[in-house]
Amino acid sequence: MPIITTRDHTKLYTKVWGTGRPIVLIHGWPLSADSWDDVAVPLVEAGFQTIAYDRRGFGRSDQPWTGYEYDTLSDDLADVMRELNLEDVTLVGFSMGGGEVARYMSRHQAKGVRSAALIASVVPYMLKTSDNPLGVDPGVFDFIASSIREDRAKFFAAFFKDFYGVGSKSSSVSDEVLEWTHSLAMQGSLRAILACAHAFGMTDFRPDMPSFTVPTLIVHGTGDRAVPIDVSARQASKFIAGSKLIEYDCESHGLFATHRKQLVDDLLAFLR
Repeated sequence: MPIITTRDHTKLYTKVWGTGRPIVLIHGWPLSADSWDDVAVPLVEAGFQTIAYDRRGFGRSDQPWTGYEYDTLSDDLADVMRELNLEDVTLVGFSMGGGEVARYMSRHQAKGVRSAALIASVVPYMLKTSDNPLGVDPGVFDFIASSIREDRAKFFAAFFKDFYGVGSKSSSVSDEVLEWTHSLAMQGSLRAILACAHAFGMTDFRPDMPSFTVPTLIVHGTGDRAVPIDVSARQASKFIAGSKLIEYDCESHGLFATHRKQLVDDLLAFLR
């Protein structure tokens, strides 16, 4: 697997699978590129190349102290695309990764991008403010930060139950998937986990929205408790002209595991 060195000399662990038109898969918080594996394999088998990298601070990538705001994170994405000479790319961002897609589209003028997909994404703005009344109360993000500082292993054990909708009427996942996801989260540095939670909670991507001038797919579960659909996907679909919104009725956040086949089918239909 190639190691991509970014402009500030951070090394990013990158997985390049298959050949064909490239798809860059950007993982969510607090996971790693491995969270995309079960989606990447059928995409490669369908004739596409997939590229997934561990965000700085997570997985097997370097864990610097700085660089966890979205300008730098989108620069990291640009560096991955440049080093791999990627063109005619589809960018797919899950959860926090949707922010990298949005910021790349504006900061890097959508260079090399053919289309985009936002999966259970935090875009356009998570925080509740006077002009974003459907947003998440700031106290929720304060609670997340304090809980992680106190005992992140315990926090993630509870967090991933909501992430996958455990206990809800919709499809859930096995205990083993919960354990695996927890192990991915614990690979991240505490600094990166805290700083990225602040970034996706506080960053306003509404100014980035006009830069989505390519075909864009938006997929979100209506029962998502981690990233509520009313403040995210439904707003994003209004901002992005010509976008296609697919809602998974009553479903939770971790769609790459709970609804892998449906998500792959929807992505392939969009890609084709």
